Amino acid sequence: MALVDIKVPDIGDFDEVGVIELLVKVGDTVKAEQSLITVESDKASMEIPSSHAGVIKELKVALGDKVKEGSVIAVIEAAGASAAAAPAAAPAPAPVAASAAAPVAAPAPAAAAPAPAASGRIEVRVPDIGDFKDVAVIELLVKPGDSIKVEQSLFTVESDKASMEIPSPAAGVLRELKVKIGDTVNIGDLVAIMEGAVPASTAPIPPGTPTLDLPAAQSEPDTPTPRHLPVEEAKPLSDGGAPAAAPVAPPHAPGAPTLGLPHASPSVRKFARELGVPLDEVKGSGPKGRITQDDIQNFTKQVMSGATQTRAIAAKAPAAASGGSGVGLDLLPWPKVDFTKFGPVERKDLSRIKKISGANLHRNWVVIPHVTNHDDADITDLEAFRVQFNKENEKSGVKVTMLAFMIKAAVAALKKFPEFNSSLDGDQLVLKNYFHIGFAADTPNGLVVPVIRDADKKGIVQISQEMGDLAKKARDGKLGPADMTGGCFSISSLGGIGGRYFTPIINAPEVAIMGVCKSSLEPKWDGKQFAPRLMLPLSLSWDHRVIDGAAAARFNVYFASLLADFRRIVM
Repeated sequence: MALVDIKVPDIGDFDEVGVIELLVKVGDTVKAEQSLITVESDKASMEIPSSHAGVIKELKVALGDKVKEGSVIAVIEAAGASAAAAPAAAPAPAPVAASAAAPVAAPAPAAAAPAPAASGRIEVRVPDIGDFKDVAVIELLVKPGDSIKVEQSLFTVESDKASMEIPSPAAGVLRELKVKIGDTVNIGDLVAIMEGAVPASTAPIPPGTPTLDLPAAQSEPDTPTPRHLPVEEAKPLSDGGAPAAAPVAPPHAPGAPTLGLPHASPSVRKFARELGVPLDEVKGSGPKGRITQDDIQNFTKQVMSGATQTRAIAAKAPAAASGGSGVGLDLLPWPKVDFTKFGPVERKDLSRIKKISGANLHRNWVVIPHVTNHDDADITDLEAFRVQFNKENEKSGVKVTMLAFMIKAAVAALKKFPEFNSSLDGDQLVLKNYFHIGFAADTPNGLVVPVIRDADKKGIVQISQEMGDLAKKARDGKLGPADMTGGCFSISSLGGIGGRYFTPIINAPEVAIMGVCKSSLEPKWDGKQFAPRLMLPLSLSWDHRVIDGAAAARFNVYFASLLADFRRIVM
């Protein structure tokens, strides 16, 4: 056994890069080429691999430290290695690290194939990215029509070891992007078309031009660092050997989290993909909000324990109840307002009923594609009959309401139009052979919907009596779950309050709901003259996944005809 110093290999023209993530800890057993730390420059993040297999005895760096080529980052107890051999072995991973860093650090001539040295069409191609093949495009930083500056990053690609940005070799206007997110690209692939002036450095080098050899890893013949540049085009070097800053800095800052790309290293993104974790929902605990492997593990534990939900799971929850596919809504956060700045306020907790019903109503409104048809029913004769019946049976103690007649009319309409008496279950429609009708009851604590079971087997008087009993239980807060479940169709009546029309929200898993408002006397033409008629406004909301417009119109017309002439019920 021997202790081996693991050093930073050749990372191209970068002088010092920051350590942004530690991928191992003391005591871990690592394999050769296993990533130890992640570093980041202003153009790329890359992982530094181990040159030996063994056990980590000491980490020489911490988060936020700066390292450069030759810096010792760890001490490994390796089998079959000698301490003397360590310095020679350290540069071995240079092909991976250098190839990850160099393409984005290289001057403009490496970013494109030779192009005309005059203004006009410029073809942007993938520069030399080392021995990587089929690297994935994970982020687009520009769009057609944008004005591009020299060295401005166009898009980000990612291998299994590094993510890097591909810069523009010239200034101009982007006419066409040849890639999209998810595409894979290789060296020389055409990725964009620009229009503008091509800098001289992108023109082919004339034969015999004096060249300048730049430092490069001797063990890697195909490193993407350019070997020869015209002397007059070579960039002046700073004291640390790094190229001087480009004339114009790219506006994209890879060190800061972006809207389109979670701030995480390639290995962490790969780990998240293996676990099925959506990175955009994970809060990073690392520097600059960077997501670490521990963040992925903690997020997974929270999901498994039920302490949190991903947006995909939350979207599927209402879909399971309604049979829809469900989608997440990427909405702006709810505004936080200090209302006390504008005047005195009072706070009051929502009632339990409103908390429960509010969540259900919100789900139903978002998931179900509501459409509402409005119509009017002539209830002149029915109302006259109802008033007369109540007067004749005053001593019975049961008062027949218009809602009782509407419940019987709903049963008849459901029998004629069975798709209204159904529910979605995945890709199947469940057609019900029973008729349980719900009615909205207003209580001091909120709206509830008791259900009249087997309404088809009950008469108007029995329905009226049962409605009265359920309404009393609702006001007293004594309704049980059995009193409010199993409904096929609901009626929401505002007849005692007023209004004209409204859009009632469907009570899932039902597929339709009838809303009624206060009746009013209106002049109607009877063929000879205008006569006063008592008209009842109807508002039928229906689920467009199950019901189409023609069926809804027929249902509404038929429902109104039953109220206009209740003798049709027995036909």
